[in-house]
Amino acid sequence: MPLLNVLFFGFAALAVVGGTWLVLTPRVLHAALALLLTLLSVAAIFVLWGADVAAVAQLMAYVGGVLVLTLFGIMLSPGGRGGPASDAVNRLSGWALGALTFAGLAYVLHGAGFERLPWRPGAAVPIIAHAGSVVETGTGLLTTAVLPVEIVSILLLIALIAAATIATDPSDR
Repeated sequence: MPLLNVLFFGFAALAVVGGTWLVLTPRVLHAALALLLTLLSVAAIFVLWGADVAAVAQLMAYVGGVLVLTLFGIMLSPGGRGGPASDAVNRLSGWALGALTFAGLAYVLHGAGFERLPWRPGAAVPIIAHAGSVVETGTGLLTTAVLPVEIVSILLLIALIAAATIATDPSDR
């Protein structure tokens, strides 16, 4: 098996382990750390696919922005370093929704046509790196995709406000 496939399956397994740990842990701080593992694994998969811009955006927006603010909010909350434990009341419906989502993803992946991927033997499309891909992506983000960029900036602002709210003393509100 080629090294690229081994790395891909390794990072995919880490993402699945992190996502499973995220869903099953009762501690909020442990869930945030599991989310960190999952997001870093997805960024590594983006790097393996040659999507460097998506990997940097993943690291900057989610790991560097949302997750760090969430960790600060958890660590500064009155619940202590471990964070509050969550009491899930809808476990059955959560498992049912998770199984339905997994079945849908398995169906989509089954018909995805992975034999056409560029790194597979006999693939018709070779991997070609564009010299100006970062410049073209940046220009596209600031010209044709202004609305999604602004929506992401509002999402980060909401995450900042939420982290500051979690960090404040409840008696001050």
